[in-house]
Amino acid sequence: MSEAPPSSPAPDTASAVHSGSADRFGYEWGRYAELKDIYQEQFRRWTPFMAPEDWRGLTFVDVGCGMGRNSHWPMSYGAAGGLAIDIDERSLASARTTLAPHPAMEVRRQSAYELNEVERFDLAFSIGVIHHLAHPETALANMVRAVKPGGRVMIWVYGRENNGWIVRFADPLRKALFSRLPIGLVHALSLPPTALLWLALRLGLDRLEYFRLIRRFDFAHLRSIVFDQMLPKIANYWRRDEVEALMKQAGLEDVQLAWVNEISWAAIGRKPQG
Repeated sequence: MSEAPPSSPAPDTASAVHSGSADRFGYEWGRYAELKDIYQEQFRRWTPFMAPEDWRGLTFVDVGCGMGRNSHWPMSYGAAGGLAIDIDERSLASARTTLAPHPAMEVRRQSAYELNEVERFDLAFSIGVIHHLAHPETALANMVRAVKPGGRVMIWVYGRENNGWIVRFADPLRKALFSRLPIGLVHALSLPPTALLWLALRLGLDRLEYFRLIRRFDFAHLRSIVFDQMLPKIANYWRRDEVEALMKQAGLEDVQLAWVNEISWAAIGRKPQG
């Protein structure tokens, strides 16, 4: 039987936002704001249910847009436009720069808990955000409300499968130490593990598809990934059945899941017509 991640009472918006890591990710997206070509391949892997042509004419909301790269690619494929939301001003500044060539995209300061659109979009998606929230079910419910009947909701989240070593060793260190340190210091501390990872990849680390992918990244991109793992206050690693249950309990139908890079899950579901 599927088991969803533990649910909790409806959050007080201010406290829920504060419990997350928007300010810490804002530091990241202010520092790593360059739009790299390899990001398109990452996006395609995170959204395996959508070919470029599937985006044509769609309206969408990007929940937790960061520097805006995951809205840029759909717009470059011919999407009609939509809304990208985040709450840290550094993230929003980077997103506005990234999305400046796409005037049909609105960039708005708004949290996933505050998303109040009703049946406006064809698709709502959130990439790498839901698993960092204290109340993922609330954010997902808002995304479902935001799409039209028959519209779709899509997420990408960390998987527990093949991440056991992170859950057992790295994640406790993140919780006890890195998530409590000043973010500038965490960035400085990301340099040694990045150097070790860079060396391991060049010496043949390729056990998982993820390692084969990131071997192609430059050092700065690799460091941004290591830093991204070190900085959050909350990071959940969910099993397949937990992700599926989260989607179904949000009221979505025709739920599909895809195993991404052998370490994470993409999921998509459809809002009922009536």
